[in-house]
Amino acid sequence: MLILYSLAAALGLFALYVATRPGAFRIVRSLTIPASPAALHVLIRDLKRWEAWSPWDKIDPQLQRTYEGAAEGIGATYRWRGNKNVGEGRMTITEVEPDARVTLDLEFIKPFPARNVTTFTLTPVGEGTEVTWAMEGNNGFVAKAFGVFMNMDTMVGKDFEKGLAAMRDAAA
Repeated sequence: MLILYSLAAALGLFALYVATRPGAFRIVRSLTIPASPAALHVLIRDLKRWEAWSPWDKIDPQLQRTYEGAAEGIGATYRWRGNKNVGEGRMTITEVEPDARVTLDLEFIKPFPARNVTTFTLTPVGEGTEVTWAMEGNNGFVAKAFGVFMNMDTMVGKDFEKGLAAMRDAAA
């Protein structure tokens, strides 16, 4: 019986610890790409062009994609359904500042529901453009518990870095 009480107490303390962790997060990566803001902006605002550089498209070659709404820019929506490593979700472009910024509403459906905001910012630098890819949102209890054991900034940040490198190649 003592073992059960000890286990319950440990789980309770863990749950309390997780509940007190901050929910807000922001993951950011940047890369200077030798291309104009206009050339990069079209790779971002046209969701069909993401196949050329999105790091997640490479993870699941059988990824199912559908496009809805506008052809590009505000209202353009991309839905995906893939294997367990890619999951299922939807993103919709909500704001566009020509050759400077694209903001998306990003909704994960599987494996864990979540809703985040993703922003791409393009800043001219010399003869290239610094592309900053940021994602922010609020983690619920399960995501905060997962974060106790896994560094989400490192995990997602690696994907952002791969995507920015692929974007550089796609813009060449």
